[in-house]
Amino acid sequence: MRLFVRNRGMRLLALVMLVLALGACAKGTRTDAARAPVNVPPAFDVTLIATKDGQFDYLDAPLTPQDLRAALNYRKEQNLPMSTVLLKRGEKEKVKDVHIVALARIAVALGFTAYVMEDGEINEIRTTTTTKEE
Repeated sequence: MRLFVRNRGMRLLALVMLVLALGACAKGTRTDAARAPVNVPPAFDVTLIATKDGQFDYLDAPLTPQDLRAALNYRKEQNLPMSTVLLKRGEKEKVKDVHIVALARIAVALGFTAYVMEDGEINEIRTTTTTKEE
């Protein structure tokens, strides 16, 4: 019986040590660029609405990320304003990571600034690029 109690105590101690180690590793992971204040424009050139299955509602048409990229690229080619894009929550759908990742990739490819509105707060979608060392 004592061996069982001693093993449980060691397991609990190991679990606490693991949690503390993970907490120490995660502290301060945000970069200075991520902490910088967001300069929100007074108006946005394009407003998107998050819909189901990772799709976007643009001009009342549901678009996949590939179709959205083509539509925004067409807008850019027509010299229409294309510097800021706002992603908002849909009526039935929240803004998910799938939406944010897809919009971030499109923003990097087409060279515009993307923002997301969550809980009434507007935040900039900031991306970081890494170079592969050979």
